[in-house]
Amino acid sequence: MLRFFDFFFSLLGLLVLSPVIGTLYVFGLCDTGSPIFRQERVGQHGRSFTLLKFRTMTVGTQSVASHLASVDAITPFGRFLRRTKLDELPQLWNVFKGEMSLVGPRPCLFSQSELIKERRLRGVLSVRPGITGLAQIRGIDMSTPRLLAETDAAMLESLSIISYFRYLYLTLRGEGRGDRVR
Repeated sequence: MLRFFDFFFSLLGLLVLSPVIGTLYVFGLCDTGSPIFRQERVGQHGRSFTLLKFRTMTVGTQSVASHLASVDAITPFGRFLRRTKLDELPQLWNVFKGEMSLVGPRPCLFSQSELIKERRLRGVLSVRPGITGLAQIRGIDMSTPRLLAETDAAMLESLSIISYFRYLYLTLRGEGRGDRVR
């Protein structure tokens, strides 16, 4: 049932928000010359998939978890994208394709072995990763692997249609800080 909502809302989002996505793409071209950022992430069952986001850092910035990235690498337009969470819009394509869900644990990098281990122990990798979830609403980022995995597992244990929509609502309302950058 949740996959139906993911498919429907991602398709609707891609159609309705296409003017916004197109405008952000053009601004991104002017900002970095390469507006779409692609990164291999850990997906369902530990499989690799290519996550799409609007680029918020200069081209050539080392591909690391956000909490390990340098704040100096973020462009002014990138700050705006992060603050408004608009950098996440291209992930609607990942949701549409079935690689992600709107609600689920944020996909991590393969280099984040401690987080992967903690998530495996708790069965978190058995589901599609998501754009938002309980950890994001609570402001828990990937710098605390055990706490993040525990929060992801707690969210998945109680995930229902009602909580799915609650997490989406709270995210759209602006809850959570997003990933921290040092």
